Amino acid sequence: MNFMKTNCRTLVQGTPFTSLLCWVLLLTSGSLVYGQAVSNGKFKQEDKFRQLDEVLPTPNGFRNASGAPGEKYWQQQADYEIDVELDDKLQKIIGSEKITYTNRSPDTLSYLWLQLDTNILSFDSDAHLTGTSSPLGKVGYKSMKQLLAKESFDGSMKIEAVRDAKGEPLPYAVIKTMMRIDLPRPLASGESTQFSVSWSYLINDSQSRPARTGYEYFKKDKNFLYEIAHWFPRMVAYTDNTGWQHKQFLGRGEFTLEFGNYLVRITVPDDHIVAATGLLQNPEKVLTAEQQKRLKQAEMAKKPMFIITPEEAKKNESSKPTGKKTWEFKAENVRDFAFASSRKFIWDAQGHQLKGKKDPVMAMSFYPNEGEPLWSKYSTHAIIHTLNVFSKYTFPYPYPVAISVNGPVGGMEYPMICFNGPRPEKDGTYSKRTKYGLISVIIHEVGHNYFPMIVNSDERQWTWMDEGITTFLQFLTEQEWEPDYPSRRGEPRNMVNYMKSGYQVPIMTNSESILQFGNNAYGKPATALNVLRETVLGRELFDYAFKEYTRRWMFKRPTPADFFRTMEDASGVDLDWFWRGWFYTTDHTDIAVENVRQYLLETGDPYVDKVRRKKKRDEEPESLSKIRNKKLPKRTDQFPELKDFYNEYDDLDVTDADRKKFEAHLKQLDADEKKLLETQHYFYLVDLKNYGGLVMPVILKLTFDDDTTQMLRIPAEIWRLNNQSVSKLILTEKPLKSLTLDPHRETADTQLSNNEFPRTIGKSFFQLEKSKKSKNEMQKQQKEKGKSKASEGEEKQQDKK
Repeated sequence: MNFMKTNCRTLVQGTPFTSLLCWVLLLTSGSLVYGQAVSNGKFKQEDKFRQLDEVLPTPNGFRNASGAPGEKYWQQQADYEIDVELDDKLQKIIGSEKITYTNRSPDTLSYLWLQLDTNILSFDSDAHLTGTSSPLGKVGYKSMKQLLAKESFDGSMKIEAVRDAKGEPLPYAVIKTMMRIDLPRPLASGESTQFSVSWSYLINDSQSRPARTGYEYFKKDKNFLYEIAHWFPRMVAYTDNTGWQHKQFLGRGEFTLEFGNYLVRITVPDDHIVAATGLLQNPEKVLTAEQQKRLKQAEMAKKPMFIITPEEAKKNESSKPTGKKTWEFKAENVRDFAFASSRKFIWDAQGHQLKGKKDPVMAMSFYPNEGEPLWSKYSTHAIIHTLNVFSKYTFPYPYPVAISVNGPVGGMEYPMICFNGPRPEKDGTYSKRTKYGLISVIIHEVGHNYFPMIVNSDERQWTWMDEGITTFLQFLTEQEWEPDYPSRRGEPRNMVNYMKSGYQVPIMTNSESILQFGNNAYGKPATALNVLRETVLGRELFDYAFKEYTRRWMFKRPTPADFFRTMEDASGVDLDWFWRGWFYTTDHTDIAVENVRQYLLETGDPYVDKVRRKKKRDEEPESLSKIRNKKLPKRTDQFPELKDFYNEYDDLDVTDADRKKFEAHLKQLDADEKKLLETQHYFYLVDLKNYGGLVMPVILKLTFDDDTTQMLRIPAEIWRLNNQSVSKLILTEKPLKSLTLDPHRETADTQLSNNEFPRTIGKSFFQLEKSKKSKNEMQKQQKEKGKSKASEGEEKQQDKK
């Protein structure tokens, strides 16, 4: 945990506490709650502007205080040469790999760790054994099939051999989704080692055993479509802040991986088309002359063009392989490798020239006829659009290809290739939801090339660093697709219901422990970044700082602290209060306008001030008692001698003494002071209450009596001395008619009814409906008998004909 990395010398000045003693100190104080390590018994408020010193790890030579990589930053290198065969009859992967591992850390390593992610589909995986369930009521057939498949299908990886560079066996141990290889001699800093692994496993049917990889079977034409990922033993990341990141794969926390170079040879039936990470090295051996010609033409095409047409793909569905082909791909500086294979694929492509990049990027889509006409219309366009917008806010896309594949996996990302699920109906029609669902998922998954495929965060620990940031940029990209694009996430108002819900944990929660996963890991961080961009920093400042973060950490491994510190360092704005509130707590925004009081400057002139006060007093409504008491007989009417001076005296009448006193006061004032008495401003004291706990900027819309308006933006620091209630004095030249808090709903305020002053009446609608009497069981049975007799009659008529 980050708390363990606290520099405890900041807690007790001059006393060199060890980290263990510091930990005990924080625990026994009872104040270790999401970074709030200091309590105050005299002022019963949490300091929401306290710096994150106790929370963030202490800067060092690997990661400095500005959020940039330090002068001693390092990361490991893992290069792969892989031969794999896809068995289309047994739905099986058979592979062998040679890994060259370079130790760039300052440490000596006596063993290496590899990920065996397909072991999550074994009977004894932690994911399977620790899975929980709600009470069974009505269970769908599909769900029942999946439940049974968990108990019958074993998709675990079978390790055939592990050998060193000389071919000698290496000792190893498989610990569920991890494998440890014991080295014959320790690997010193700066050294490399080479070893090989042979393995096989059964590919999962995505219908019965869904995962981030798998196959889809098409009954109609008896063909398979494969989307293959997590298919080879991959090096576990070894980092300066975690050591070996070998936390078991439980399903949610994705993958922490090392960069390297790949040479992969994929053997498939000779009528299959393969899409994969990297550049195809042998097109002349796996493509027809016509396909090669089209692929070359597509490099300069103005719009997507078919490499394999729908008609050709339809024809291929009925073909049968006569042998095998090996597709060879090469990928440089990537952290993973995935591929897809099928004889059903339509293939379209377009070369796209990105600003700041020498060679065009080949944007390509692979999909079966079941994806038409939706996929040929939108997929490759969505890829190109994503590259344009993401590159604008980060860095030019560095890879040579970007691929979108339609298959059984609904949405999953890998370097240069992603798997996406939406399809039209069988008749080719599609709903609005399907259309925008396809465009959005392609934007999101292609966008993952930037986060985490290049800005290489630890997905096993912090989901928000890839999913949340990508969702934020997805929102920006969607809004540049067309006017009024129906984005699901990004707008603060769309996150209100989640923000005020009770069943949630902070964003800074490990992936496997997150509640409301989509809202927490995708929606809330995307909303937070949108609020930071639009409301807190402004677009120009945010965009500059965000681009600096991506530039610093491309092809490196940032932590949350690196992101937080870089955004502050490059923007020049203290944002600790923002990170603390949005990322380390479950507070929400609910700021209320409690009251507004108007003040006017008194001139001191009794002929002005007293006359105004007297007019105000006389215009006060009479009480009901006073109105009714007028009819009652009064004793002073019976005995007039009881009246005296005070019966006629009015303390708001101007006297000669008042006049002389004012004249004497004026003689004491200089010209500037006399001018101040002529001030015509209106003074309004606005009382604000923070019910939600989240400190946020206060955005006020002032509407004046003449219906003109003015926007007032007050930074969040207004809450620094009291984060529960504050009063703000506002001066205007015209009288106010009303005041609205957060008029554009930019802060995810959860309660709009207290944002208006004076309060407005809430409006809603209701419907009338006529009650329907349901049939009893006897009536239902009689109806069914009637249907049966009618059916028998129709059959007899058909027999006669």
